Amino acid sequence: MILRNPSRRSFLMTAATSAVAATLPVKRTLAQVPSFDASGIKVLAFDFQGSCVDYFTPLMEAGRRINAEKKLDLDWGVMTKEWRDCYHDVMEPVLAHQRDYVPTEQVYREGLDTLLDRHGLSAKFSKEERDRLNNVWGQMIPWPDTKEGLGRLRKKFALTTLSNAGMKTVFQMVHRHQLPFDEVLTGELARSYKPAPEVYQLILSMLGYNKEEVLFCATHFYDLEAARKFGYKTAWWPRPLENGPGQPIDSEPKPFVDLNVADIVGLAASLGA
Repeated sequence: MILRNPSRRSFLMTAATSAVAATLPVKRTLAQVPSFDASGIKVLAFDFQGSCVDYFTPLMEAGRRINAEKKLDLDWGVMTKEWRDCYHDVMEPVLAHQRDYVPTEQVYREGLDTLLDRHGLSAKFSKEERDRLNNVWGQMIPWPDTKEGLGRLRKKFALTTLSNAGMKTVFQMVHRHQLPFDEVLTGELARSYKPAPEVYQLILSMLGYNKEEVLFCATHFYDLEAARKFGYKTAWWPRPLENGPGQPIDSEPKPFVDLNVADIVGLAASLGA
């Protein structure tokens, strides 16, 4: 059984330390690459979950409440990371055309069942409790730099999401947190998930831009690599919980990343916004 973190305070200290450590290599990277030419860029497309909003913190808060209610001793940082990995496992058959598309909310729900089975916890969670926990994915919170950075960028560029989450989920979070996106696009519109090319195609087919006018912005390297292969320019920044609390962040320069920044505010500064 996975043991929980000793305390909320120790988690916050670990996350803060990871955040500082994650930004240092990025500053060195910026000095190593040529300045980014944004003169042809008209629209910035943002991955949403993890890149613009934090899902780890709300899920770990929910997990701590569950521990107290059920007298469990689970490390919900580790559990959340495993749950996210289960999400990819459920998506794979859809991407391989071995299963029909299912909404991302259902993907997470199936992943939760897998996670609980793996840890011998199935008998401890009713269907209603599982559904309630699964709904926390719709309660993600913006990272501290997100709203300011997007606000600055919107003065110079059009902004859209390009998320694997469902349309309803992303729209509600954008509205709830008043994030200044001009458009909401998700893989649900293409009935697929990134890294499938038809999801990246949505920016062209639904918004009318050309590939050279798009900068795709994200924290996840698999997403950026697929976007670059599709033909978009790419921008990356680290998030302290990308691999779970206290886990190191890979900040080495990648050939498929055109612009490395510290966060979304740093992206705005780099693009002159």
